[in-house]
Amino acid sequence: MDKDNFFEKNLLTLSKRNQDLSIRLSKTVAKTSRYKFPLSRSGEIIPNWVDAQGTAHPLHSMIDPRKEAKRLIETIQSEGFIVFLGLGAGFYAEEALRREGTGFVLVVEYDLCVLAELFYNIDYTSLFEDPRFGLAVDLSGEELKRLILSLYQPVLFGGIKVIPLRSRTSLQAESFIKAAKAIEAAIDRVSSDYSVQARFGRRWLSNTLRNLKNSCTVHGGIPSIKKATVCAAGPSLSLQISAIQKKREKTFLIAVDTSLPCLLNAGITPDAVISIDCQHISYYHFMDGLPEGVLLFLDLASPPLLASRSESICFFTSAHPLTKYISQAWKPLPELDTSGGNVTYTAVSLAEQLGASEIELYGADFSYPGGVSYASGAYIYSLFAKRQNRISPLEAQCSDFLYRTPLEKITCHSDDGADSWYYENRLLKFYRQRLEEKSLNMEAALFPAKGLGAPICVRQAESRKQNLKTFTTGKAATQAEDFLLFYRNEIACLPKPEKSAALYLESLDDEERTVFATILPLACFIKNRYSIADYIELIEEAKAYTIKQIDKMLGKY
Repeated sequence: MDKDNFFEKNLLTLSKRNQDLSIRLSKTVAKTSRYKFPLSRSGEIIPNWVDAQGTAHPLHSMIDPRKEAKRLIETIQSEGFIVFLGLGAGFYAEEALRREGTGFVLVVEYDLCVLAELFYNIDYTSLFEDPRFGLAVDLSGEELKRLILSLYQPVLFGGIKVIPLRSRTSLQAESFIKAAKAIEAAIDRVSSDYSVQARFGRRWLSNTLRNLKNSCTVHGGIPSIKKATVCAAGPSLSLQISAIQKKREKTFLIAVDTSLPCLLNAGITPDAVISIDCQHISYYHFMDGLPEGVLLFLDLASPPLLASRSESICFFTSAHPLTKYISQAWKPLPELDTSGGNVTYTAVSLAEQLGASEIELYGADFSYPGGVSYASGAYIYSLFAKRQNRISPLEAQCSDFLYRTPLEKITCHSDDGADSWYYENRLLKFYRQRLEEKSLNMEAALFPAKGLGAPICVRQAESRKQNLKTFTTGKAATQAEDFLLFYRNEIACLPKPEKSAALYLESLDDEERTVFATILPLACFIKNRYSIADYIELIEEAKAYTIKQIDKMLGKY
């Protein structure tokens, strides 16, 4: 076939699923001297990269490249999502797609001009026609990370495997090393998200459905503020109480749920409390009650029992696909950024959403200063005190709580010789780093108070205009039971899963895909709890369970 026909045929097939890349390639001038294209002994075209000295480096076996690819792919076990670093002639990707357990193949490449030369000389149409294939070209590390996060669903595809085409990656090592690091970061993020969904997927569903009726109306006003104080419950909070009291009348005080009893015991009543934990243990923070008039901001997936603690409830949505769907399809709710994974991060997001241009942060240690986990008055102390006995005293329970995860001891040296130390674990470090990253993009200035724990490094605060964002809710389109009936029907009408998850996702229209996403956290829970390997059985089980829960709720109306 004529080389120009190869190029046009490749672009035409690619445009059906990746029009943007097809257009970019059509405007690209190929580097005609980068490759040579001899035939292997078995008759396949083999791209040979030509270096500056004129030496040709074959990207595949010059004997039998397909046999080489088959041997490699046979080493893959249960991983259903495969990332290849380097395209070459596509033998690895073709062989991976022949494998029954492959759900999706993503190829990462660099240098559009070099890729155009490959398109002129090799026919890739069989790859581009497969909906399980994706090609990412010249993406930055952050762009590649976002792409992996958008494509990779462990509950659908199983594990992920990264395979470098070493004869290709060695020729542009710097670019592919950055790609590998970005993919690793994405996998860490996905793994963390999956672990949370596998633990809480069922509870999110049941809590959200049970909160619908309470979310029909908004109780109390939502203020617009200029300055905010956010109180976390780290041990430093006990030493910062006097500073908070001095500024109490000049700022809007937001307490994270864990810090509420600490503040109340110190005689400080916050203006608002925020809670995002879906676990019923969150109720312990409110055992001392919630003073009248204090606004209670709740994630729609919070335990329904918390809603009984206040008449001034403000529900919001987060990244949970079901709560976002409810906000889009039934009742518009404000959305808060919960991507930091902890309530302090979300409380800062709330302060900014309410319009604060300056936010002071207290009690945010993100560590265990001196081996202490929480400020005085926090719920764990009263809880452990009630549970203690001669075999398990309060101190032993606090110690068990502290050492439940691996810790790193960090010593802080000061000029006056009064050294201090704190414990830090991987999760707390992640929380702190996420808040530091958030501060770089905030419109409000964040001022973390100096404490005993890990220092929070934020950008230099500058004078800023007042944030004009609003925290508002809309009117429900229908009664809660009518929406539940509608949602039940949408779940029941989802098409039956096909053999391949990628094919199934492609068969869904935008609305169906949105509805399908709402049951994925539950599917993660079911997969983790019952070890269901077959994704078709898994999705059918998630649909059936969701419908059963909705029917239970409808029976209560």
